[in-house]
Amino acid sequence: QLQLVESGGGLVQPGGSLRLSCAASGFTLDYYGIGWFRQAPGKEREGVSCISSSGGDTDYADSVKGRFTISKDNAKNTVYLQMNSLKPEDTAVYYCAAIAQPCTANLDDYEHWGQGTQVTVSS
Repeated sequence: QLQLVESGGGLVQPGGSLRLSCAASGFTLDYYGIGWFRQAPGKEREGVSCISSSGGDTDYADSVKGRFTISKDNAKNTVYLQMNSLKPEDTAVYYCAAIAQPCTANLDDYEHWGQGTQVTVSS
């Protein structure tokens, strides 16, 4: 019943843009922060960005700061990750996750996870 579904991934050239969506069902994002994480082959899952339940606070990993923007539309129960100036090292499966606490980089604190969407940056 509680579900997060990522969409918007795909293949883009370096320097291109993608907008990922994280749609929640079975619960409202009014009371949850949403984090975006990514995992490249053979690497640990890492935090990318997070937005608070109110939408008023955002955090970004240093590697994406200035290039990625997280936003939230409570009416649509959806969180977005706008990714600009994409680099090959951004290639990964991107996951969104919900947390009923302030944003944290600790994966274990997130209660609900989506199944991920593939982002490939290649020429």
